[in-house]
Amino acid sequence: MENNTANWQSFDSQHHLHPFTDTNALASEGCRIITRADGVYVWDSEDKKLLDAMAGLWCVNIGYGRKELADAAYKQLLELPYYNNFFKTSHPSAIELSKLLQEVTPVHLNRVFFTNSGSEANDTVIRLINRYWDLQGQPEKMTIISRSDAYHGSTIGAASLGAMKDMHTQGHLPIPGIEHIATPYWYRDGGDLSPEDFGLQAARALEEKILALGADKVAAFIAEPIQGAGGVIIPPDTYWPEIQRICKEHDVLIVADEVICGFGRLGSWFGSDHFQIEADLMPIAKGLSSGYLPIGGVMVSDRVAELIITEGEEFAHGFTYSGHPASCAVALANINILRDEKIIENVKDNTGPYLQSKWRELAEHPLVGEARGVGFIGALELVKDKSNREFFESAGDAGQLCRDHCFDNGLIMRAVGDTMIISPPLIMNKEQIDELISIAIKCLDLTAHDLGIVS
Repeated sequence: MENNTANWQSFDSQHHLHPFTDTNALASEGCRIITRADGVYVWDSEDKKLLDAMAGLWCVNIGYGRKELADAAYKQLLELPYYNNFFKTSHPSAIELSKLLQEVTPVHLNRVFFTNSGSEANDTVIRLINRYWDLQGQPEKMTIISRSDAYHGSTIGAASLGAMKDMHTQGHLPIPGIEHIATPYWYRDGGDLSPEDFGLQAARALEEKILALGADKVAAFIAEPIQGAGGVIIPPDTYWPEIQRICKEHDVLIVADEVICGFGRLGSWFGSDHFQIEADLMPIAKGLSSGYLPIGGVMVSDRVAELIITEGEEFAHGFTYSGHPASCAVALANINILRDEKIIENVKDNTGPYLQSKWRELAEHPLVGEARGVGFIGALELVKDKSNREFFESAGDAGQLCRDHCFDNGLIMRAVGDTMIISPPLIMNKEQIDELISIAIKCLDLTAHDLGIVS
């Protein structure tokens, strides 16, 4: 195959069905082809350099081009390229990764069930929740409560847990046994309430739903510590303590979906550390291997694991590639780099505060209603009139304009409706943060000009 953009675009259009892509637009425009990457940058097939402020899809935490991870995969593939973990069998890399995960996750999470992605991890969550309550002798306790604007994956179970309207419409979802409550989105929904009062109000929507359904019917509550794909929605400080009080009072399991927040994104190992969440189940993926190979899992609390181990027989669930040797080897190398190079500590104490201080300065722009973030995650609310939180009538147009200007000017920043979001590699330094902010300002100016908004 000739190495050129036109050929690749043609073959792609003819043979490749893309995830989450407007297929009509793709057919007319042709795809963007990324050919190489290093550090916090990627290059396309026309050799255009892009600062990747999304770390791929929230996942390339230690940055591109780490030879140690490639070497770990190569060594493992030569020694044991594949074996399964079914039927009382295991292998060293899965065992060693299990032990390392026990060391870096919250103290009450001592076992892991391996999957290949965050979506599979959340399908596994559904299975574990149902199994737990069956073994408790309460099979009717099966309803899982999630939140609007949630994203927990795109398999049938995970998409049902989420609340993305297009996914539900196209997939005849959600499946039975899934309910949703409002999200703690203060900027959009808080009105005249303080963030603290709104956080309590948003949390108490969970208790209202539990009481409406009957506590004897509600099995679990699932939420991301910070909602990522929903628009980087950061709950007020009052939210998670009240959620935990409610779940404890009504004997409802807590699932903290750490697929995005995990492995350093907030300047702590997990969002559960940041918000002091004591989860019964904790899905992980993405930053587990920094995206170098597919791997996910569910960290299982002692409360859940011990019942399944002691009271159950076979847990009839798993995947061919659960705990794949090469993926586990890469995850091991990745976690050791995060730990040994103190990358997460650097985000917490140094680059994270610097990024957030620069990011919040963007709130001065006439197009930006709010600039929010924690650690190495952030969002900008693009609004028509910031003086009264007036949103654009045609939601998403401003975001798409800004996203396109970002690509044109060498920056990958994602749009969720009219919210611009970032999730950079954790290795980004202050000079690169300055570059990100400089390009972002330029793109905000261009977007404001297109929309007729001036300071």
